[in-house]
Amino acid sequence: MAYLRSFAIILVCLFAGKAIQHLTHLAIPGSIIGMLILFFILSTGIIPSHWAKESCHLMIRHMALLFVPVAVGLVNYLDLIAENTLPILLSTLGSSLIVFLILGIAVDKKEKQ
Repeated sequence: MAYLRSFAIILVCLFAGKAIQHLTHLAIPGSIIGMLILFFILSTGIIPSHWAKESCHLMIRHMALLFVPVAVGLVNYLDLIAENTLPILLSTLGSSLIVFLILGIAVDKKEKQ
């Protein structure tokens, strides 16, 4: 029963995010909006986090399998990826560098406290 409840919570958030994206025509994918809704609901305590725990653990345990369809889907866009290799590489390296710098600054400030 715990799996059904936790999957239902995740699916409701996903469908709500997709509906919001469809109705507002935002450039943000509906799945991301759904994750933000789920984060908000769990972090504010509207729904206890242990209600979503079972499905989350199941999906994390099988996360490698969940990436297979995405990787196969990328094969359809190999020509587009090849044309934009440099911008993709630069944006990946640049964003990683920014994350590392911010994380380093945050950890440094936290350790000084």
